[in-house]
Amino acid sequence: MGNKKYFWFVVGSQFLYGNEVLETVASRAQEMAEKMSKSLPYELRFKGIVNTWDEATQYAKEANFDDDCCGVITWCHTFSPSKMWIEAFRLLQKPLLHFATQYNRYIPDKEIDMDFMNLNQAAHGDREHGFIIARMRLQQKIVTGFWEDQPVLDEIGTWMRAAVAYDFSRNLRVMRFGDNMREVAVTEGDKVEAQIKFGWQVNTWPVGKLVEQIGKVTDEEVDELMKVYTDTYELATDDLETIRYQAREEIAMKKMMTAEGANAFVNTFQDLIGMKQLPGIASQHLMAQGYGYGAEGDWKLSALVAIVKKMTEGMTGGTSFMEDYTYHLDPKAEYALGAHMLEVCPTIAAEKPRIEVHPLGIGDREDPARLVFEGHEGNALVVTLIDMGDRFRMLVQDIHCVKPIYEMPNLPVARVMWEGKPSLNEGLKMWLMAGGAHHSVLSYDATPEMLQDLARMMDIEFVHITADSKPEEFEKDLFFADLAWKLK
Repeated sequence: MGNKKYFWFVVGSQFLYGNEVLETVASRAQEMAEKMSKSLPYELRFKGIVNTWDEATQYAKEANFDDDCCGVITWCHTFSPSKMWIEAFRLLQKPLLHFATQYNRYIPDKEIDMDFMNLNQAAHGDREHGFIIARMRLQQKIVTGFWEDQPVLDEIGTWMRAAVAYDFSRNLRVMRFGDNMREVAVTEGDKVEAQIKFGWQVNTWPVGKLVEQIGKVTDEEVDELMKVYTDTYELATDDLETIRYQAREEIAMKKMMTAEGANAFVNTFQDLIGMKQLPGIASQHLMAQGYGYGAEGDWKLSALVAIVKKMTEGMTGGTSFMEDYTYHLDPKAEYALGAHMLEVCPTIAAEKPRIEVHPLGIGDREDPARLVFEGHEGNALVVTLIDMGDRFRMLVQDIHCVKPIYEMPNLPVARVMWEGKPSLNEGLKMWLMAGGAHHSVLSYDATPEMLQDLARMMDIEFVHITADSKPEEFEKDLFFADLAWKLK
């Protein structure tokens, strides 16, 4: 992917078998790292062999202070007495993956002897390694299988994407233009706990500062962005001045976020003092560039949008801020219609989005320009993050997006229609049981495994609604999970 982020490959052994064995272990580990990197989303770098307590501890310290190292993958080629890894694992602050594999795919017939057994005993070493990780109650990912098999590499790649998202999260800053929408519960949350748990810095900038910045945007800057708009999207209005104001808003917000190192932002239609329009295409185009967005001051979802976009970087299905709006309750064909007033990301569009200008009917401002389109068909998921008071809960539901069953010519917003799993009504019942928010991230690229890996790294609760989920069992699982988290 050409990304500077990478992962360490640290291999366990010991001096018992002699230098020749250690040279072979190092040579093979280097070969494996180089070959695996060709099929992984990020580079895997062989960092060396751990033979002693001091070596293991030093690797952990160095990994912690390597800003571009997003995680450590360990493997035991030979038997590695894992008491010597204890301090290393205690110190390690990067995500950990235990890869239980072996260099050779097959057991040789006539060639197998004690020299072969002493060199190729990952089955022995990885069990020792697994015990100490379990004994220390470490958050880890376990991947098993032959290192050249694509499903194995895919599983490692999925974890890598989650680890890069975790690294991104630890440095994420969310810029709030105003506060949360009044009287809304689910968009609230503990910002201090979020910073402790996720690393997010969530702070407020007055809308007046944004208005000042909008006033400083030059016509030349607007002309440049207008060309991007018209080259990228279909122009379906003659009201160019309205679109130019959206460009001013986008430029101003981007400048402020760049100055503060922010990767996500929120606003609310209840706080637009001094602004002519609620940002529409401005917010949509920023999302298309990877920024996180949350409506109505929803800073948790804004951060989650940015994180999922980072997680799926280089993938092409698309990821967007989303809101459940209304349902089609035909017993033979149940669908949810997701949309928002303006802000759905064009990366999920089925066809080239259109720039249109329409009344908004909320916010008491001028009619804003926005991108109008339908989401494309395909399997996807929706994920939300909620503050349960004593913990954060990540809730995921599998969905299948369809071409909307109606044209809906009078609905001037971007929209997506989907089938919820296991069905609309049962899925909705379980979503409500778990306290799921009306805001979510819809992604065609992220997988439940990616998000579960991320939740494990963040040490938060993960709940998944699938095609096989049943409300009665789901309710019991929530009850027992609640008890377990209270005892944690």
